[in-house]
Amino acid sequence: MPARNALSSFPYMKEPEQTYGEARRRELLELLRALAARIRELDASGELLGHAAELMKLTGDIRSELFHYEVRATYDTPEVAESRRIVEQAESTESHWERTSWEPEKDQDREW
Repeated sequence: MPARNALSSFPYMKEPEQTYGEARRRELLELLRALAARIRELDASGELLGHAAELMKLTGDIRSELFHYEVRATYDTPEVAESRRIVEQAESTESHWERTSWEPEKDQDREW
């Protein structure tokens, strides 16, 4: 049976799911370190498998948070995706322009 005080003292994410800034990143690191410390503590006392349910809950919560981190770290907002598309399109069409005989020096002598 999991120790109630271990679960209640375990750090959990405080920010809404839509936010993944530097603070939330630090909280995720704290969660991972707390899980590692809990595993070391249970292993040192010989109770690692005796707390399987607690560890499953903790790893499930962290797994979910890691998934959110990965999705948000690799996700392009619609604005970023559109900007990327425009740049890629410009780069791909730039090399297809045909050379002309126009020379800037010849155009400077012209009177308007």
